[in-house]
Amino acid sequence: MNILPTALPDVKLLEPKVFGDERGFFMETFRDEWFQTHIARRTFVQENHSKSGKGVLRGLHYQSENTQGKLVRVIIGEVFDVAVDMRRHSPTFGQWAGAVLSADNKRQLWVPEGFAHGFYVLSDEAEFVYKCTDYYNPQAEHSLIWNDPTVAIDWPLSGEPKLSAKDLAGKPLSEAFTF
Repeated sequence: MNILPTALPDVKLLEPKVFGDERGFFMETFRDEWFQTHIARRTFVQENHSKSGKGVLRGLHYQSENTQGKLVRVIIGEVFDVAVDMRRHSPTFGQWAGAVLSADNKRQLWVPEGFAHGFYVLSDEAEFVYKCTDYYNPQAEHSLIWNDPTVAIDWPLSGEPKLSAKDLAGKPLSEAFTF
């Protein structure tokens, strides 16, 4: 597994070694010992899978309790994936890192606890899989508004994004819960 840099030192882009031929491919997507040594000493307790259509923007989500680190990847399609540092005393507070994750590039993004996370679907559809370091707690969930001008994420939009009511009600960084 190769570790590629992102705009934020705590957010890691992982690129697996893929072994392929005319029959298809094989790759290792996770090895606990390697992850513990090279990325973070974490235990994953939950795995989620979502499917979305082109133009859907999900996020930017995080939890104030049961904070979740997330190891995310795309198994069908392509997304632009984003992490925003919500840790008030961090030197990168309010800054973001983004990467294209796709079934073709097979890359994964490590989003540590204390970061808001979201993605925008670039392909006709995308299936998104992610491991979490803690359980989903809807009572402690927060949404940072996707288009906060202070954070200024450079989303590769092709028209107005499709958002849930929860994401439309996201708060700007100046009003959002921070760690």
